[in-house]
Amino acid sequence: MLRLTMILFSMISTTLMGVGIVIALTTGHDSLRPILLAAAIGFVLAVPVSAIIARKLA
Repeated sequence: MLRLTMILFSMISTTLMGVGIVIALTTGHDSLRPILLAAAIGFVLAVPVSAIIARKLA
């Protein structure tokens, strides 16, 4: 199940980081710090999300 979680994590983290960056940019935060913060939040949030989805799939 760890292999499935890691495969899902690679796709989910990219998606969540992209969504966070788009949200940061559309709300007017166009400097480096908010963009990196949004990407980091998406990366960290992808860990439990991918584990939950892998558990439901397996």
